[in-house]
Amino acid sequence: MIEEFEHKVRRRESSFRSLRDYGMGIIWIILGLAFVFRKQLGVGVDRYPPDYTDIILGVLFMLYGSWRVYRGYKKKYFR
Repeated sequence: MIEEFEHKVRRRESSFRSLRDYGMGIIWIILGLAFVFRKQLGVGVDRYPPDYTDIILGVLFMLYGSWRVYRGYKKKYFR
């Protein structure tokens, strides 16, 4: 009885973590795209024009977001 309850709790927690990873991964990917395409979007601060640092940071954000989505897909939280 207790094992079944613990199994349900772990499964529920795993699905919540998975949803959180999907959501945060998508947010990081969108943020990375915004940094990479900042010049084309017309988003920027007048004092800081877009440069290669934005592209590097955007790529890093997209890689981290992709990793978060992959981690949410694999669901290896308790192994």
